[in-house]
Amino acid sequence: MVTISSWGRLEQPEHELRPLQHRSSLASTLRDGAPGLPFGMGRSYGDVCLNPEGTLWTTRSLDNFIRFDQANGIIECEAGVLLKDIQELIVPLGWMLPVTPGTQFVTVGGAIANDVHGKNHHEYGSFGNHVERLLLCRTDGEEIECGPGMHDDWYAATVGGMGLTGVISRATISLRRIETPWMTVESIPFYSLEEFYKLADRSESDWEYTVSWIDCVAKNDRRGIFFRANHSLAIPTQDYSTSRRNLVFTPPISLVNRLSLKPFNWAYFHSHRLRSGEKEMHYQPFFYPLDQIQNWNRMYGPRGFYQYQCVIPTENREAAIAALLDETTNSNSGSFLAVLKTFGEKPSSGLLSFPQAGATLALDFPNRGKATLDLMQRLDVIVGQAGGRLYAAKDARMTAGLYAAGYPNLDQFQPFRDPGISSALSRRLLGS
Repeated sequence: MVTISSWGRLEQPEHELRPLQHRSSLASTLRDGAPGLPFGMGRSYGDVCLNPEGTLWTTRSLDNFIRFDQANGIIECEAGVLLKDIQELIVPLGWMLPVTPGTQFVTVGGAIANDVHGKNHHEYGSFGNHVERLLLCRTDGEEIECGPGMHDDWYAATVGGMGLTGVISRATISLRRIETPWMTVESIPFYSLEEFYKLADRSESDWEYTVSWIDCVAKNDRRGIFFRANHSLAIPTQDYSTSRRNLVFTPPISLVNRLSLKPFNWAYFHSHRLRSGEKEMHYQPFFYPLDQIQNWNRMYGPRGFYQYQCVIPTENREAAIAALLDETTNSNSGSFLAVLKTFGEKPSSGLLSFPQAGATLALDFPNRGKATLDLMQRLDVIVGQAGGRLYAAKDARMTAGLYAAGYPNLDQFQPFRDPGISSALSRRLLGS
């Protein structure tokens, strides 16, 4: 038994690890280890990737590329391949993943199971919208190949299904063309939520990527930096090079606290305000800014942190997002990784996929025990009353009632669950 934590580092329960090394031996490994849970990189923030005192089937050894159709932009690979591996292979050849989350250190299986989204939902939807086929291995030995037009019901249950329908062993993904690995990025300061929504709505027709950082500490205004980007058509004269830093130790207390939040947010806003405008940026720092700091999650200290991400339907977004930010500001907790963006109308492929048309807000909170939990319960009330929902991939404490209210397809999903798979999240939200 070894201790494993998720990215939020809230707890470190013991698990038995069983590596999945070959597709041909999956059935026997799954039967011997059930009940278990597939585990990729553990980049989920909460407990969706944990199975305390139980088995984790680690998928990173399933890291083979099977087929790359360069002419048509189709790639087939095993579920343990990282998004980073795919990008490094295909970007020099003029292709890119259509949707990518805020880190490239995610496995293909994890990206499908959590139906990850990026900054271009209004154009490309979420990751599952580009999965053409996947092979699902059940713990009873059954294999199910599914995708749009083939066992659609299994496909819909597995995309965003949190790994609870079986172990994804391989997947086929459609790609999108790019001319260069560079992006044209414009940053624009704003000073109110009304200004943010105008920027977001007006940018969707001409800009593929939109996202904003928002200051949830300042009480006088709701300022932030709006970023919008398109793929560049010209290769800049400069070369791209990066040097990753590493937070090699866990500080005894969280570096994110009441003393550091205000000066950090002030400096972040004004430094970007002074450098606002258009510039050329390589895709890696644009998509994955935090990947430049290894183990950045350690900065929250030994108690870890919670991430709270919700989506509010379009018709209620203005009032609810304002109330969420006001509650956060008044709590004196705050977050300097506060991200606000909009989702488009494109429907997700999964029954339990998180994105829906509206505005999504993501906040990181250092774990201060009861004070932090009480704050998030107050935020839950606002989300629930607005008809919103929380992202299970980032959750560690929402109630089963809030989850059921936010995911109306839950009853349709239940028959597809694999009885040999269980997680801390499924036991908390689904009862088993």
